[in-house]
Amino acid sequence: MKKSRVFVAAGVALLATGVLVACGNSKSSDSTAPKTYGYVYSADPETLDYIISGKESTKVATSNGIDGLFTNDKYGNLTPAVAEDWSVSKDGLTYTYKIRKGVKWMTSDGEEYAEVTAKDFVNGLKHAADKKSEALYLAETSVKGLSDYLAGNSKDFSTVGVKAVDDYTLEYTLNQPEPYWNSKMVYSIFWPLNEEFEKSKGSDFAKATDPTSLLYNGPFLLKGLTAKSSIEFAKNEQYWDKENVHLDTATLAYFDGSDQESLERNFTSGAYSFARLYPTSSNFSKVEESYKDNIFYTPSGAGIGGLGVNIDRQNYKYTSKTTDEEKTSTKKALLNKDFRQALNFAFDRTGYSAQVNGKEGAPLAVRNLFVKPDFVTAGEKTFGDLVAEKVKTYGDEWKDVNFADGQDGLFNADKAKAEFAKAKTALEAEGVKFPIHLDVPVDQTSKNFVARIQSFKQSVEKVLGEENVVIDIQQISKDEFFNATYYAANAAAEDWDLSGAVGWNPDYEDPSTYLDILKSTNSEQTKTYMGYDDPSNAAAAKVGVKDYDKLLDEAGKETSDLNKRYEKYAAAQAWLTDSSLFLPAMSSSGAAPFISRVVPFSASYSQSGDKGSNLYFKYIQLQDKVVTKADYEQAREKWIKEKKESNEKVQKELTKHVK
Repeated sequence: MKKSRVFVAAGVALLATGVLVACGNSKSSDSTAPKTYGYVYSADPETLDYIISGKESTKVATSNGIDGLFTNDKYGNLTPAVAEDWSVSKDGLTYTYKIRKGVKWMTSDGEEYAEVTAKDFVNGLKHAADKKSEALYLAETSVKGLSDYLAGNSKDFSTVGVKAVDDYTLEYTLNQPEPYWNSKMVYSIFWPLNEEFEKSKGSDFAKATDPTSLLYNGPFLLKGLTAKSSIEFAKNEQYWDKENVHLDTATLAYFDGSDQESLERNFTSGAYSFARLYPTSSNFSKVEESYKDNIFYTPSGAGIGGLGVNIDRQNYKYTSKTTDEEKTSTKKALLNKDFRQALNFAFDRTGYSAQVNGKEGAPLAVRNLFVKPDFVTAGEKTFGDLVAEKVKTYGDEWKDVNFADGQDGLFNADKAKAEFAKAKTALEAEGVKFPIHLDVPVDQTSKNFVARIQSFKQSVEKVLGEENVVIDIQQISKDEFFNATYYAANAAAEDWDLSGAVGWNPDYEDPSTYLDILKSTNSEQTKTYMGYDDPSNAAAAKVGVKDYDKLLDEAGKETSDLNKRYEKYAAAQAWLTDSSLFLPAMSSSGAAPFISRVVPFSASYSQSGDKGSNLYFKYIQLQDKVVTKADYEQAREKWIKEKKESNEKVQKELTKHVK
């Protein structure tokens, strides 16, 4: 995926967001605590341009170097960064931010370049618009005048609703109230960009392997980036809040997933600050014995990984199909909702998760909805509760389905067979020949990804019968895999029937952050999830995506009553669930076993944005001794209590900002 916090669900990317997702605060480090942080990353950035890129690979390299108006504190609250204070008009349309004086732009070499001003935020959004940022959907319909500027109806960016009133006052004007607007400011498209530096670099600005091609105002400076090797950071000694930066350096080593056991080895040697463990690896029994008191499971994160369904495949470089008849039959099958539902119900997600988490931890990571079911609540009901009520209207197959995390509410062999029987009758009438062959590409170096897709193949073929459906796993190199899925230039290059290279991390605190990305107009997403990039695509029309668009438009207009808003977005999620155009699988972060020297709950926490602890190292503290499971659980209980109290306090104080 190319917009927003795109997440590769292919295996290794799951590692990069592991243990820290759950972190917040526990105890302080002392002067003897380690100051060097180490772990892994899984994909080299195509660019360092944090404004235009939505890929996780770019965020890993840049989120520590650039701060926007806000970051997240240890309890998930928005906390001022470059913005010292803020206010919103009573009608909810005008947000005014007071820019903190003395925040410096620094070069990679640690030399002061300029002061950060309100103009840098205006220039950042202009850069996003002019360069067609992959994350424009976050701003396009929100900021007044931006859609007209993007459409060419206005050539003057000053008509757009972002203005530097003076060097230290920034103002945004919105088209309609957005109660979650400030949470968007933690996403990189809204971060500042120094215009003079950008122009001085020209085409060399933000080059993928050149730390000197960016300026930095965040807690760390990017010092080195070697492709398929390492990313290196050093503490920014001129950072305005350096007292909360407890690390001197951070190094991420490239990890392709081929040697899972290297994570534990490097942790044991002291090179890594924590390690994600694999209960299915050959040496796990020894690891379990060595760290019997230290292995803990983190809570499930907000990210989602699953399988995309290509409704209009055009490329067949990686395929087991030998005839045009097989290609046509597969296309027709994937356009049939009953067939897609059969796949959805035949998918054993617990078995899938077990390939990574082992049998004991397998259920913890299972997800049944695209939107995390407890991401928001309406009164006493979770978002998942609302969806369960809505989806029942689509058919009896959805009655009594449990959408909560941590259990497989969708896997049901009887339902799968019933839906397939309906599909087969209809498809044979269209001349479709069985079995249906479904190509699923995998990165052959990622052992756990290959194992998960093999598990998917086993469950689907067992439930539906190999005489009906065959999953053809295409094991290819990492570069081939990325080029056919994650980095595919357009829909024509998406070379798959089902793809495990789909997933999402939310950008802000509202269900729209998940669901809006799959609107038919978001071509960067629809091509990666569903294989089409034209809103007028005939296959898209056939599966009814315009009905989905309509539900989203209706939900987006509800801004005064959050409970009603969530109800309407639940209706859109119900449509997506029933369509089975995306097969949810498991949380892409957390819900996994770890060993760690990170002080439990010492890092920032967030369900959304680019300042969560998987990307942002500002508050992280390390300790000499390996964390015990008992210490972790005790710290977690304390954090949960403190988080509830802190969130409630912040919520009450929001009225003070209304002017």
